[in-house]
Amino acid sequence: METIEATVEEIVFVNEGNGFTVCDINYNKELVTAVGYMPYLSVGETVKLVGNWVTHHDYGEQFKVEYYERVLPCTVAMIQKYLASGVIKGIREATAQKIVDKFGEKTLEIIENEPERLAEIKGISVKRAAEIGQSFWEQREVRKVVMFLQQYGVTPNYAVKVYKKFGNDAIDQIKKNPYILSEEIYGIGFKTADKIALSMGIELNDVERVKAGVKYVLTYNNSSGGHTFLPKNVLVQLSAELLQVSVQEIEYAIISMMVDKSVYVEKMKDMEAVYLAPFHHAEMSVARRLMNIAFAQMQTELQDIDREIADIEQEIGITLADQQREAVKEALCNGVLVITGGPGTGKTTTINTIIKLMEKRGYSIALAAPTGRASKRMSEMTGKEAKTIHRLLEIGYMDEGDQLQFARDESNPLDIDVVIIDETSMVDILLMNGLLKAITPGARLVMVGDVDQLPSVGPGNVLRDIIESGMVKVVRLTEIFRQAQESMIIVNAHRINKGDYPLLNVKDKDFYFMARDTAPEIVSSIVELCKHRLPAFYGYDSIQSIQVLTPMRKSPVGIINLNAELQKVLNPPSKDKKEKVFRDCLFREGDKVMQIKNNYNIRWERISDQEEGTGVFNGDVGYIQKINDEESTMTIIFDDDKKVEYDYNQLDELELAYAITVHKSQGSEFPVVVMPMFPGPPMLMSRNLLYTALTRARELVVLVGKEGTIKMMIDNNREMKRYSGLAEKLRKQL
Repeated sequence: METIEATVEEIVFVNEGNGFTVCDINYNKELVTAVGYMPYLSVGETVKLVGNWVTHHDYGEQFKVEYYERVLPCTVAMIQKYLASGVIKGIREATAQKIVDKFGEKTLEIIENEPERLAEIKGISVKRAAEIGQSFWEQREVRKVVMFLQQYGVTPNYAVKVYKKFGNDAIDQIKKNPYILSEEIYGIGFKTADKIALSMGIELNDVERVKAGVKYVLTYNNSSGGHTFLPKNVLVQLSAELLQVSVQEIEYAIISMMVDKSVYVEKMKDMEAVYLAPFHHAEMSVARRLMNIAFAQMQTELQDIDREIADIEQEIGITLADQQREAVKEALCNGVLVITGGPGTGKTTTINTIIKLMEKRGYSIALAAPTGRASKRMSEMTGKEAKTIHRLLEIGYMDEGDQLQFARDESNPLDIDVVIIDETSMVDILLMNGLLKAITPGARLVMVGDVDQLPSVGPGNVLRDIIESGMVKVVRLTEIFRQAQESMIIVNAHRINKGDYPLLNVKDKDFYFMARDTAPEIVSSIVELCKHRLPAFYGYDSIQSIQVLTPMRKSPVGIINLNAELQKVLNPPSKDKKEKVFRDCLFREGDKVMQIKNNYNIRWERISDQEEGTGVFNGDVGYIQKINDEESTMTIIFDDDKKVEYDYNQLDELELAYAITVHKSQGSEFPVVVMPMFPGPPMLMSRNLLYTALTRARELVVLVGKEGTIKMMIDNNREMKRYSGLAEKLRKQL
């Protein structure tokens, strides 16, 4: 190994995902090429490189870097070049020149130790001076974390997340407990944390390692499978395979976790169910609170109910069906009511009638849904304000802490008489627990949803469990109304739900099938539909009105490939549009994008009314307004008019959304849905996934591909097993 000191002259290439860099350096007054993992390298920096000279068959002699560290520049010229490179946020070329002219060789010392003095320079405010000092300090600390984690294969972007989570103590905390990485940092898995731990000398059968592995298996299955628990025999088997230790050591770790109450083991029918503590607490709490609300005594006068309903029918020009009328009455009589039904069965009319009736009786009403898109749709259907459940519960930071929580809970409940929740099939066990904590017995809770759609992305099978428990009043709307019968989308959705094949290409209707045999033909036809045919024949906007849905991510007809192909034609490259490559994704100004994880911290400003707040949620869709390389930010305008600025290291929370998975479409409605029909894994190609996709369309559905795939999905009625104990806990409440 050889150590050299050089100045970075030009960055030729950098992979921002893993930090691999090719750069030209000035070494001994000669320009040579250095290659290796050198994250956050900037033009003008002086660096100490450790590595070997190698000869590349195409590019000649290069210095292959194994390790590098920054050496702060010492001459005025080098300092000016270093600052002008943009390495410190808030300083570019003109500002760099002013600072160096003022402070000379002491410039970096001033920035580090007395940043407030930068405000002596015209054009730099006290606030900006402080930000420059903070950026300089953070950059130095971040690099320490990056270099420490790089040796274990953790990419720079994740290293930045580690620093933001743990601050200057990050390295010490990781050395103390490497497993906090997989527990606290989204995207870092157990195997990476385990690799670090083992390299630090932790034994394979160390009880803390085994406990961390068991917790990882439970957590992974909560998030990927939607389970709230795992059967003990399944957990032991999966953990033993992961950790390569004996069954006895796994069982000893589970007992140890039971003692410290990080897991709970519960006897359930023919199995022992092992829960992580938060999910056990949530199921117990939901069962108890739901029953308390359901069995609370309702002071209800029913003598004139039929006349009141008749007046409302006349007022809004409708005639309720028997099932709808039953639902309206039951909403008045019960603390908890579930209304479930497929498309075209009158759920919206029923909700609107319930709202009218409750208002006429003087009750206060709150409307909410799990996602921003679903709450916006609920507002449009009812003409009333509907909020996300998170916003209804006033999520935020409490008592100046850094932990987000709901302001509305049992100690500060909602002062509302009637709470109506739409798209309840999307509500997971933790969110339902938060909601029920804020509703006092005596208030009414009406949950509306289609139980035949895909269950929530998060853990639990809440709506189905509540219905199957038999413990609360349920009204099923099954009658398809005459107007809805005109729509082949609705007719076919119900046919599919019953296991019948759809009616294809009925003349002058809204449901079409285009037969294509190969994946390239399917992709080509979908691109043609979105770019030309649907806009030309129907006037639809290619980006805003048409949504491509697909079951898969990585198939030739999955979202990764479809998004790349659709981006080429719907938002092609232009000299007027800036671009940003992040990992394997190219973002371009004007692109349609989706938030793919909940971020409760990120700030937004609503353009229409200048309202400010925090929180962007999984499934929110927006458009890239601006890419700013100088500030390393990307500005997104979301569907609900929220303007959000992302740092580049947050871009793993976004992906292109010209095509999205069916799971991500839940709670949304689109004018047009286009969907590929091509074979895939049976666990994805299921009847209720196809049913869910079709019910997302408001005006038009186009299926493109193999008719046999449509039939195969309908015949595949095997739903993914979800381990959930809510139904049993509800029954036990008696």
